[in-house]
Amino acid sequence: MTDAPLFYVRNGPVGELVLNRPQKRNALTRAMWQTLPRLLAGAMEEPDLRVVIVRGEGGAFAAGADIAEFEDVYATPESADAFSAEVAAALDALAGFPLPTLAQIEGACIGAGCGIALACDIRYASETAKFGITPAKLGLLYPLNDTRRLVDAVGQAVARDMLFSARHLDAREAATTGLVNACFPATDLEARSREMAGLIASRSRDSLRGLKSILDLIAGGVHNDTVETRALFRQAFDGDDFSEGYRAFLEKRAPDFSGPDSGSDKDKT
Repeated sequence: MTDAPLFYVRNGPVGELVLNRPQKRNALTRAMWQTLPRLLAGAMEEPDLRVVIVRGEGGAFAAGADIAEFEDVYATPESADAFSAEVAAALDALAGFPLPTLAQIEGACIGAGCGIALACDIRYASETAKFGITPAKLGLLYPLNDTRRLVDAVGQAVARDMLFSARHLDAREAATTGLVNACFPATDLEARSREMAGLIASRSRDSLRGLKSILDLIAGGVHNDTVETRALFRQAFDGDDFSEGYRAFLEKRAPDFSGPDSGSDKDKT
């Protein structure tokens, strides 16, 4: 185990991005925001990766940004703009990661921690999890991209409730509103997260990348087929994964997408 406050590890086709400041409930420092895009860029180069779990060490997901740094990062308009750009770049890199991501959430998931969770495709929570977006307690705003992801997850009514009141939601309410996909007993969270990650990892890398691209286009406001979406659909038929999936279907067996050429055609585009 590394002492780095943010690190990435691999377990076969499953990667893990780990927030590792348990003594501060994984509050995010400027250095962590700067590191996040680099770690994701490295993960993108791994040809057999299928899915990334994002989690925190020590019983918390992330208690927000490290407010102890605010005096320095917001000392001048220029430093404030630079810091805001770094945070936005990190969250956009996570949201734009080309393969599925799964947030494994326990304990505090507040402010910027919610921003990280919302940038993930799937969110699983422990019954210990607490969610809140609290800039209204500090006289601040929430960035537009993060607010859009919140609205996409929970809708306008719940987003307004959360932002205006700055109240905390427990895991069950979060699941009811759509903020998380499901909540589990604390003892089951890791196993259920890994179970889902393993299921995703068994699927076609070509399909995962293409489906995420289409979902991201829809989230960005595209509602009708375009030249790009038609090309994505057509190219899938030329891939090695389709050949394997088709043969497996005819042979009445489970497909094996773990071969050296799996996903290779899509990665070349």
